[in-house]
Amino acid sequence: MSTDPSQRFGALDDITVLDLTQMLAGPYGTMMLADHGADVIKIEPFGGDVTRGAAASPSHGGSSLGAYFQSVNRNKRSVCLDLKRPEGRDAFKRLVAGADAVVENFRAEVMDRLGLGYEALRQINPRLVYGTLRGFGDPRTGASPYARWPAFDVVAQAMGGVMAITGPDPMTPTKVGPGIGDIIPGIMLAFGVVSAIHHARRTGVGQFVDISMVDSIFAVCERMVWQHSAEGTVPGPEGNHHPFLCPFGMFPASDGHVTIAAHTDDFFAVLCAKLDMADVAGDMRFTDKGGRTRDRRELIVAISRHTARHSKAELTARLGGRIPYGPVMNIADIADDPHFAAREMIVTLEQPNGRPVQVAGVPLKMTATPGGVRRRSPFLGEDTVPVLRAAGLTDQAIAALVKSGAALTGAGEARAAE
Repeated sequence: MSTDPSQRFGALDDITVLDLTQMLAGPYGTMMLADHGADVIKIEPFGGDVTRGAAASPSHGGSSLGAYFQSVNRNKRSVCLDLKRPEGRDAFKRLVAGADAVVENFRAEVMDRLGLGYEALRQINPRLVYGTLRGFGDPRTGASPYARWPAFDVVAQAMGGVMAITGPDPMTPTKVGPGIGDIIPGIMLAFGVVSAIHHARRTGVGQFVDISMVDSIFAVCERMVWQHSAEGTVPGPEGNHHPFLCPFGMFPASDGHVTIAAHTDDFFAVLCAKLDMADVAGDMRFTDKGGRTRDRRELIVAISRHTARHSKAELTARLGGRIPYGPVMNIADIADDPHFAAREMIVTLEQPNGRPVQVAGVPLKMTATPGGVRRRSPFLGEDTVPVLRAAGLTDQAIAALVKSGAALTGAGEARAAE
């Protein structure tokens, strides 16, 4: 992995982030920064990020570059330090002096006990942005009674409200498929860190950025807040349809399912015409938006009888591009679809010791400073030597760190794999 400045790219190519996060939430946020050119230096313990071995395969990078790890740690570099040792902490502080941000997702006070909390590090670098991602936030910005509770995706989905409004019926709250309890907070973290760096560049003053997983999920459930406030309701699961727009949801096909959003008068007329639904179009209950909302359950049943007669391909030929419509697609469908190819949303990463692995591409497209997936994820400690050298440590000092057990280099593993 090159450290040549000529290889830098993207809108964030002048930003350096020290990334102590693990698992999915934090690494997803720092991946977003790395995908747009930030130099994200992953600071790992000797065992590495716990996801390194997840979904590992000898044919896809081996045990240290599992597919899970590859997916959210591409474009990053790896430095391996033991922060429990004074020498490791000293080396980390040297990196902090030249960094724009430090990001971590430990439980509250873990870094403080190591002497590496925000208050300590800002004495080294006053413009430092210190980002945290925890289940219930950090006491510095609001002391939750659950501040020390551990949390994962499913906990954030449950307590943030999204499960309560998701499910096939009012009695069955349901987890959303992807790990949005991790990913949405990760997105919030990326935005918060970039915003704070922008402020620090203008003022010379850094700050503490605090992201709560539960708060982040609650924030994207904004509709239930105003419904409860303005209408006095407690929204529950509505299945695969909208609570007050119709038709607006999922309908059966003969070989799967499709989605239709034709709640406006114009779109509803097109839907009826293209599916030969004279019976539905002529039903006085459905002639206006109010009636379609009031009698939406009957309308859903009526439309479903028509859509179920056709395959997804037939429905696409009739409705695609004419109304808001899309077939329900799985990853096999997506991999064969020309949209995702044109948008470069499935990217192949060449592996040094196995066959290539595919990861999701970058959804944020920029014309002047395009981001991208430019580099595979790093071996554990692959960049320890060049990163510490760039921070001003001599080769002798780095060798002493390694000998003392405070640092680990994976350069040998990387060279052997190339």
